Amino acid sequence: MSNQNPPVSSTVSDWSLLAKIQTFLYAGLIIIIAPLYLYMSLPVLHYSFWSFATGFFFVSVFIATLEMGLRRRQSGWLLYSAIISSLLSAIYILIMWLASSEMVRTSAHRNLIGEIKVGESFSKDIAPISLDDIRIVDQEVADRLGDKVLGEKPALGSQCEVGTFNIQKVGNGLFWVAPLLHTGYFKWLSNRSGTPAYVIVSATNERDVRMVTEIKGRPIKIKYQPAAFLGDNLQRHLYFSGFATTGLTDYTFEIDDEGNPYWVVTLYTNKIGFEGADAYGVAVVNAETGEIKQYGINDAPAWVDRIQPKEFVKHQLNAWGNYVNGYFNFSGAEKLTTTDGISLVYGSDNRSYWYAGLTSVGRDQGTVGFVLVDTRNKSATWYKQAGATEDAAQLSAKGKVQEKGYTASFPILYNINGVPTYVMSLKDNAGLIKMIALVSVEDYSIVGVGNDLKSAVRAYKDAYNGSGKDSDFKLTPTAQGYSVAGKLSRISVDVSQGNSYYYIYLDNVPNKIFIGSTSISNELPITQVGDSVLLKYDDSRTETVDLTSFDNLGLNPTVTSEIQIK
Repeated sequence: MSNQNPPVSSTVSDWSLLAKIQTFLYAGLIIIIAPLYLYMSLPVLHYSFWSFATGFFFVSVFIATLEMGLRRRQSGWLLYSAIISSLLSAIYILIMWLASSEMVRTSAHRNLIGEIKVGESFSKDIAPISLDDIRIVDQEVADRLGDKVLGEKPALGSQCEVGTFNIQKVGNGLFWVAPLLHTGYFKWLSNRSGTPAYVIVSATNERDVRMVTEIKGRPIKIKYQPAAFLGDNLQRHLYFSGFATTGLTDYTFEIDDEGNPYWVVTLYTNKIGFEGADAYGVAVVNAETGEIKQYGINDAPAWVDRIQPKEFVKHQLNAWGNYVNGYFNFSGAEKLTTTDGISLVYGSDNRSYWYAGLTSVGRDQGTVGFVLVDTRNKSATWYKQAGATEDAAQLSAKGKVQEKGYTASFPILYNINGVPTYVMSLKDNAGLIKMIALVSVEDYSIVGVGNDLKSAVRAYKDAYNGSGKDSDFKLTPTAQGYSVAGKLSRISVDVSQGNSYYYIYLDNVPNKIFIGSTSISNELPITQVGDSVLLKYDDSRTETVDLTSFDNLGLNPTVTSEIQIK
């Protein structure tokens, strides 16, 4: 029995139907699926990003598969084009992957951080800080205080939550700032105009906590947020406002010096294939109106504290230290790596810096120095100051009061009268700050602990001077030196943390109480009421003043020849 060909009209009808189905599927891909994918996934439309290359590859594979399924044994230009596009995109991904490899592009990865200068003197480059500016409130404490102040407003607390706190300089003060955010889709839907406040916590005084609901009488409405929906989503708002072809990261909530809320978003590109992320500017988004302004590294507003994300800086520092002798350095010779933490510190120039300790690979508690990286232009300075890691400093601080079982916050580096010093708060199980600790970076056995910052610095001064190191500590580095003579009318001793402190009162200086220890003068323990004394101090404009020198004018011990009795 011979085969019979199908009627021509039937074949034409089948192909006509197939063409309609094909047209419908491709129309759906172009009109519905592709825009939906862009709207939901927000891929970066740039050749140096994985999302662009992989998206192009999967679209090509999808079209080729669809063509083969529809045409079966038939072929066409679209099928061939899709297959070729799939192969080319796969080859491109492979080439870019190799071009991104740290093994292939070792030098490029190591040099991404730029030139790292060697600092001559930490004490000269970083000015001593006033006690009033030392940060004792960490992010964990700020989170607790923020939740507490929100909990005091039940109606608001049921609709919002406190976002991530970021440390920043506001005017002349240092503060943790966080926005109130929507807690979900329905809360956002019922309050599309935005959340009504942000929370600000002083980094130097845990009692200074405020919820800001208005600016100069105008109510606050934080409309654009990272977790909002549809067009109110911060990333989506930026993406469809001309930023679809650049990398966006580090969405940081900041306020200007007048208290206006903004989102500061880092703009970056990949310089080494699909890797080597490097910031080149910021997009500053008004959190209320959505207005966007783009700035380069050198022209960003002064109140913008950081452009370089700490993840970028840490990765680039590790590449710089790890590949000092190339990729195949199996012995680990001269390799350096950053310590576990990285923190934000502020210099005397009111600029912020990322602080990272550097340690040799394999060392546990010792560092070979630390690096300060400008958070705006990424200029880096390495101070070759051997010392303790942050972990070692925390253990030393906790060990000073180990019977209390306190935990230590992450140490912050400061210049305490020319001495690189870690400062941290000691907290109980409830997260409350109970004490302050100072630990020498150079020698973590030198520790000062006190119930407040001033007493901690006083104990640190005594521990430092008692160790035999030469340093004339001042509690307020910028204070003016004073001296006064008079008759002592009262003297009393107080023992704190194993140290004896003498409290002195003079009739002719009725508005001050002077405090000193035997590290200042050995004459203090034998001084009595009525003795004539000469005191030197730094006027800190407070009622209690720490002495820098003490001299009992009635005591004049001299060195004499000793007679040996046989």
